Amino acid sequence: MTQNLNWWKGGIIYQIYPRSFMDANGDGIGDLVGITSKLDYVASLGVDAIWLSPIFTSPMKDFGYDVSDYCDIDPMFGSLSDFKALVDRAHQLNLKVMIDQVISHSSDQHPWFEESRQDKTNPKADWYVWADPKPDGSPPNNWLSIFGGSAWKWDSRRLQYYLHNFLESQPDMNFHNPEVRKAHLDCMRFWLELGVDGFRLDTVNFYFHSQGLEDNPPVPAGEPKTLGAPEDNPYTYQRHVYDLSRPENLDFLKDLRALMDEFPGSTTVGEIGDDFPLKRMAEYTSDGDKLHMAYTFDLLNKPHSPDYIRDVLENMQNIVGDGWPCWALSNHDVVRSCTRWGANEDQKAYPLIAMALILSLRGSVCLYQGEELGLPEAEVPFERIQDPYGIPLWPVFKGRDGCRTPMVWENTNQAGFSTVEPWLPVEARHLPLSVAEQEAAPDSLLHKVRQLIHWRQKQPALINGELEQADVKNDHLIALIREYEGQRVLVVLNMTGQVQVGELSMAVDHALEGHGFASSLEGNTLTLPAYQAYYAVVSQR
Repeated sequence: MTQNLNWWKGGIIYQIYPRSFMDANGDGIGDLVGITSKLDYVASLGVDAIWLSPIFTSPMKDFGYDVSDYCDIDPMFGSLSDFKALVDRAHQLNLKVMIDQVISHSSDQHPWFEESRQDKTNPKADWYVWADPKPDGSPPNNWLSIFGGSAWKWDSRRLQYYLHNFLESQPDMNFHNPEVRKAHLDCMRFWLELGVDGFRLDTVNFYFHSQGLEDNPPVPAGEPKTLGAPEDNPYTYQRHVYDLSRPENLDFLKDLRALMDEFPGSTTVGEIGDDFPLKRMAEYTSDGDKLHMAYTFDLLNKPHSPDYIRDVLENMQNIVGDGWPCWALSNHDVVRSCTRWGANEDQKAYPLIAMALILSLRGSVCLYQGEELGLPEAEVPFERIQDPYGIPLWPVFKGRDGCRTPMVWENTNQAGFSTVEPWLPVEARHLPLSVAEQEAAPDSLLHKVRQLIHWRQKQPALINGELEQADVKNDHLIALIREYEGQRVLVVLNMTGQVQVGELSMAVDHALEGHGFASSLEGNTLTLPAYQAYYAVVSQR
């Protein structure tokens, strides 16, 4: 059978948060052996790949996003042999394996940083971003950390400040140094040679900074703030001109793509949090010589009205061009979409129509663990909060623990996740939505999601097609045309809780069946019940 080297284009990637997926050794924390034991379930969904959030050696001050060894597995999760067994089993199930690469910063316990901070003349002195204080001893400029306060931390050994866009324990690496760039590419080569099929690149637009260290200007009144940070975070008050999304990043991404091209079928997806994210996506994914795909926070925030979604799609069409987006409604950093978008909607029907939306768009899809079950955001009491982002900003921002609680496999005390109390509490409201409960119920959301995914995976127009918006004379409906190799597929989505009626301006050749949604077409009049979708092959009138 011919291997599809472009599997990622239109592919569906199932995101696994390893700490919370499956605990095989009974310590309350998920691990690689646990993930491997559940890969048959993941494969049954019909997805193309898994993405593992960080599993590298780490002091875990930011739960793996602070790496202290880029070429080894943290003992908490297992060993390199456990990882190889996971990759082998995934490949047997026709699942690709993608892993997180957190290279804009490391842990302050990484040997590279421990050497760098010793003095200003050691071999790694320039591997991190160091700067002298202002004459009054204050930080070099006004740059802010996403986690609160100044992005600069004083170091008494070097008598300089170092840059940290995130926690103080996450010093930023100096990508202006070619040795740093080479070191990271070498680490990625290590994983590719081990069998990894791709990388999710954390904060991919944060690699370079302006060497002039100019102050960032404030965001002008009425202009958009940075997507990817809570609006009540002072970080969003600045226009991030000098601390991220620098033009030098494009050359590094080309070097990365050259590495990936040595491993046919491998891929990259970048996370972009930026003042103008679609512009950045266009830069980073265009021309086939940088990232394969990227995602922004356009659908990972609160607005979800049809008008908002239409605006996102129009902007995507106008700005991204031949670039390739990767869509997600939930991930490990944001409130689960069932709560963020669907709190006032039908909790069984809404998650399915929301999934139909992203499965119908031009681009690839990331599906976060538990999304197929319709899990709402968990309520984690303050005394159980683990997230370093949430503790100082509580209660206005409660952190990210509510979307990171254990996967619910069974309706039991520890949800079939562990035999002991997990690192985060199991949400009681999740238990009736467990995999076991839904597998046993033929009409469950899980079965409907599985049916929808398997159906979508057989629709070339939905995987590869170009996209244009259509007018069906009803602003409550979202209507799209996906076209591929001469086939035009109309998609009409009713994401509301009311019956909606639209008028089609194109002739329907035949309706597509098998996706599980209900609708009726009489003449040119389409009637869509609440939370339903319509798919049909159409011709242009």
